Amino acid sequence: MAYHILFLTLLALTSSLATASDPSQLQDFCVADNMSHVFVNGLVCKDPKLALADDFFFSGLNMPGNTSNRLGSKVTLVSAANLPGLNTLGISLARLDFAPYGLNPPHTHPRATEILTVLEGTLYVGFVTSNPDNKLFTKVLKKGDVFVFPQGLIHFQFNTGYTNAIAIAGLGSQNPGVITIANAVFGAKPPISDDVLAKAFQIDKKLVDWLQAQFWMDNN
Repeated sequence: MAYHILFLTLLALTSSLATASDPSQLQDFCVADNMSHVFVNGLVCKDPKLALADDFFFSGLNMPGNTSNRLGSKVTLVSAANLPGLNTLGISLARLDFAPYGLNPPHTHPRATEILTVLEGTLYVGFVTSNPDNKLFTKVLKKGDVFVFPQGLIHFQFNTGYTNAIAIAGLGSQNPGVITIANAVFGAKPPISDDVLAKAFQIDKKLVDWLQAQFWMDNN
C-alpha cells in the first residue's frame, strides 16, 4: 500500500513539473514590492492592503519604439518589473517595432512561449526545432495574422516591407528572459575561447576574433 502511495505521489509530482511554467499564485494577486532587498525566485509581494489601481496599470505602448539602431527594431517589454501587478500571474507583453528591413535577431525566451500578432506591416517570422532535426518553420505574416513560438526555441522576426511594422507579443511568463544568440556567443563577457568557437562553427580563429570585436547591440 505504501509503495502505491509513493508511486502515485511521484507520478503527480512528475506531471506537475512537466506542465509547470511560472508557479501559480496562492492569492488573488501579489503586487511586486520593487523596493524589497529580499531575493526570491520572482518578486516579493507587498501588503495587499496597500495595493493601488496603478499597480495593475501601464501606459505607453501607444508610443513607437526607437528603431534608429543597427538592427532597425525595438522591443518594449511589459513585465512584472514595470507592471508590478503581473507578479506571479505568469504572463507578460511586448510591443515590437520594426523599421523597413528591421530585424529582431535569432533569440530564445528560456521561460516563455510567445504568441505574436501583427498590427501593421509585413513580417517574415520563424523558429527552429531542437536537435537533431533543427527543422525551420517560417511564415510571412500580414496585419491581423498570428504566429506562436514554442518556449525555449530559437526564433526571429524580420520586416520584409518598405514601411514600418508593428506587432504585439504575449509571453507565458512574468519574466520570460531573452538570449540573443549572436550576442551570447560572440559578445560573452569574458569572451568564450576562440579555440572553442572556431571548432564549434568550423571557421578560422581570425574570423572568430573579428566577430568578438564587433558591437553586439541589445534591442530590448
